[in-house]
Amino acid sequence: MSSIRTHRLTRRCFALGMAGLTLTAACGNGVGNSNAAQIDARVTATLNEMYSEFPNTVEISQKAAGMLVMPLLTEAGFVFGGGYGRGALRIDGVTVDYYSAVKGSAGLQVGAQQYAHVLFFMTQDALSEFRRSSGWAAGADLEYVVSDQGDSLAADTNTLRSPVLAAVFGRAGLRVGATLEGTKYTRIIP
Repeated sequence: MSSIRTHRLTRRCFALGMAGLTLTAACGNGVGNSNAAQIDARVTATLNEMYSEFPNTVEISQKAAGMLVMPLLTEAGFVFGGGYGRGALRIDGVTVDYYSAVKGSAGLQVGAQQYAHVLFFMTQDALSEFRRSSGWAAGADLEYVVSDQGDSLAADTNTLRSPVLAAVFGRAGLRVGATLEGTKYTRIIP
């Protein structure tokens, strides 16, 4: 009897997780939208918002070899969760590629959130590694220049030596502590 109950619970959790992913897809994050011009417009608006709210990111962007801008990542979950978004890689202010971001998680979680984020590739090697990969995953070693509380952190010389920096901002929703760890980025054709 216990194994039947566990099987039902597992199936129910899976179904709820899939419902969360469906909700994620319906939250205006570019799912099903293959318009490159619209992604570019959202990327430009996101950068303008970031520069306005967090002036320290202007200097960082000027020193970066490239920036991956994800205007909106939507996450939802109930036990199992997921997230999705689309954005663009810009080098010298010009879009060179488009990317999707996918995130999955399991554990005690309930809710949904949306946020924007920017990855600053501070070295040519880090940028090249990102562009060559068939699916690049953000690790725990990211240095955040905008903290999970929305505060700007100083862009000192030690911070600027990190190969990849991240800014997470513009959060809305009921989940706490947006992190990019485990997010997988894949090149797409819009």
